Amino acid sequence: MTQKATDNVLEVNNIEVIYNKVVQALRGLSLAVPRGQIVALLGSNGAGKSTTLKAVSGLLALEDGQLQSGSILFNGQSTAALAPQQLVRSGLSHVMEGRRVFEDLTVEENLVAATYALTGRKEAPKPDFDIVYSYFPRLHERRKGLAGYLSGGEQQMLAIGRALIAQPQLILLDEPSLGLSPKLVEDIFTIIARINAERGTSMLLVEQNATVALAVAHSGYIMENGKIVIDGTAERLANDPDVREFYLGMGGGGEAKSFKDIKHYKRRKRWLS
Repeated sequence: MTQKATDNVLEVNNIEVIYNKVVQALRGLSLAVPRGQIVALLGSNGAGKSTTLKAVSGLLALEDGQLQSGSILFNGQSTAALAPQQLVRSGLSHVMEGRRVFEDLTVEENLVAATYALTGRKEAPKPDFDIVYSYFPRLHERRKGLAGYLSGGEQQMLAIGRALIAQPQLILLDEPSLGLSPKLVEDIFTIIARINAERGTSMLLVEQNATVALAVAHSGYIMENGKIVIDGTAERLANDPDVREFYLGMGGGGEAKSFKDIKHYKRRKRWLS
């Protein structure tokens, strides 16, 4: 998927990431998020999806990770010299796996804590709590209650709500469906699609639930062993029989399968060039 540079809010160019100075997690990974679109980043556990998000948001160092080569551009500018808090203030929000809310603060206090991201901006926009409550009415009902007593789904809503307070241009979402019931997953992803459609917020969405991710995404990438092995429009990926087989994760004999084992892999490998 080739895009003009000016069309992309995020460009990741041939990056390599290592942990503990020896373990290679990403191997020449490249992807782009067109402005105003949702891009799904799919793959099995250990493929490098979360590492990719941490590389973008500048959080690798917290886990002894390092961007060894390649470049990451946010709004056309290199992120190499920017601290995570600077990236947040420039319009990049990261909703991490596991929700990570402040459990001992109320819902309202969690949202107030997120307003730090608005400080230091040229126009200094005012925080808009009503926007969050309009997307997540349940948070308004529970705004005086402690976040630690929220259900998993409500905590996920709060995590996304905190990101919205920062009025981001790009949201990185790491496994928003994790641990949620099918009904809650449907609710969360419906709201994700609304935020994108109504506010024009770009999103890079990491998910193991490929079906729900591709239902809201415009395009997607599939990762394996730290590399992109296939990409395309969401419709193309959702309807491709090889991708379906890959996402079932099992071969006919019950063994785990790699994308490279799939029948048409050699033919489809041309997509990567």
